[in-house]
Amino acid sequence: MMTNKVNYKLISQNKKIILHITLILVSVVMILPFLWMFLTAFKTQTEVTQINPFVFFPKKFQTEAFVNVFHNYDWILLYTNTLLFMFWRCICAVVTASMAGYAFGRLKFRGKNIAFSLVLLQMMVPSQIFVIPQYAMVSRLGLNNTMLSLVFPGLVTAFGTFLLRQVYRNLPKELEEAAILDGCNIGQRFLFVMAPLTKPTLIALTIFTALFAYKDLMWPMVVASKKNILTLAPALAKMQGQFATKYPDLMAAALLASIPMIAVYILFQRKFMASIARTGGK
Repeated sequence: MMTNKVNYKLISQNKKIILHITLILVSVVMILPFLWMFLTAFKTQTEVTQINPFVFFPKKFQTEAFVNVFHNYDWILLYTNTLLFMFWRCICAVVTASMAGYAFGRLKFRGKNIAFSLVLLQMMVPSQIFVIPQYAMVSRLGLNNTMLSLVFPGLVTAFGTFLLRQVYRNLPKELEEAAILDGCNIGQRFLFVMAPLTKPTLIALTIFTALFAYKDLMWPMVVASKKNILTLAPALAKMQGQFATKYPDLMAAALLASIPMIAVYILFQRKFMASIARTGGK
């Protein structure tokens, strides 16, 4: 018996060691591109393009790339536009998805299954298919080069609607029945009884929407041709030249552009992990 216990402990310890080594290797693989971006931002153009010998660490940390980036772009404007873009996308996604999810998950009305099937269909179709119709709508409304034009495709989110619908369906019916007995109408039941119970899911949806908005490239390049409405993703794309690219400048700009999402993750990582755990638990 003692021998079996010792063998079991050894096997358990070996499994933990293998698991930790695997996680460390995966972490290194994930961190390596960011480390490469950071080091490249401080290299010269010659060091970046040099192959033999290959240069991983710069011989001398240069700040010329950051000076060029700050000279060529208004970073305060880029940060402001990007944060406003993320903010309004998140507000629209949370409000519309919460209301639509409640309607599909708790209410009974004619054509509900057909309408929800259309929502699922939108999730299955590539978003690029909707670019031309959405651009035509924005142009006819005269909204090009405005913040509303950037937010327009995110006014309604199919993913958020589906996510909230599943959460509302799993909430206890007794809560809503008690609210009905207390004389609450549909709006009161939604605002004061059911919606507060979906707070973890709403936090997760907010973070995912902010991430999708932050890295959205195609739509801002389509509707935002003026610098006063430019966001970080298209600004980085425009730094790549047709015949040559200054990689230190590009990596310096990418490093600066990653600051907002790093700050958001540091500030909200606990809430994010908690919201994902609670959502998965339901």
